[in-house]
Amino acid sequence: MAKEKILVVEDDTDIQELITYNLKKEGFQVKGVISGEEALASIEESIPNIVVLDLMLPGVDGLEVCRQLKRDPKTQEISIIMLTAKGEETDIVTGLELGADDYITKPFSPRVLLARLRAVMRRKTVNKTDEQSTLRIHDLIIHPGRHEVLVNERRVDLTPTEFRLLHLLARRPGWVYTRYQIVNALHGEDYPVTDRSVDVQCAGLRKKMGKAGKYIETVRGVGYRFQE
Repeated sequence: MAKEKILVVEDDTDIQELITYNLKKEGFQVKGVISGEEALASIEESIPNIVVLDLMLPGVDGLEVCRQLKRDPKTQEISIIMLTAKGEETDIVTGLELGADDYITKPFSPRVLLARLRAVMRRKTVNKTDEQSTLRIHDLIIHPGRHEVLVNERRVDLTPTEFRLLHLLARRPGWVYTRYQIVNALHGEDYPVTDRSVDVQCAGLRKKMGKAGKYIETVRGVGYRFQE
């Protein structure tokens, strides 16, 4: 079975070569480019499975590359992992809301990048499964059809919104959701819920889940994710 094709978009040639070397060593098909323009031209010729995308690029920046890929039906299924500098929380949130799958803050180790890549690939496989299937993760069992949650075989009584929130996060372990994405998924666009309301819902859900509440992790400045 052919390994995934990965496009690395990074204008720092040292970082690009480090990423490319480590991914090729793992058997991936890898191509590196140094600008957003080159990235879009390369994708036009050959669509990769995953794009490792630096946000701070000369000319067309990473957010614009992400925006163009996600609004084009031919490329919107490409997985995107953003490379960001510390302190770019606003750009991280924007990228995730544009459709990026994950982000890594520089500096990072090749092992962390590989782990994130594999997590994204696993999630794509999980996403193809029936969303009504019973979900077993850690010591939780989630029955979507029955709206039932068991923690160590003990039933946890959740409101419909709490159940949808837990199911949303647990279906994609490790996937970071912004508060806007959570509101949109639970209530639809333009629903009048503040960031603070999402935090209150997550706090209430953690409390009801007891020790299992630790699986709902806060990503500072960004949102929430379910522990892998």
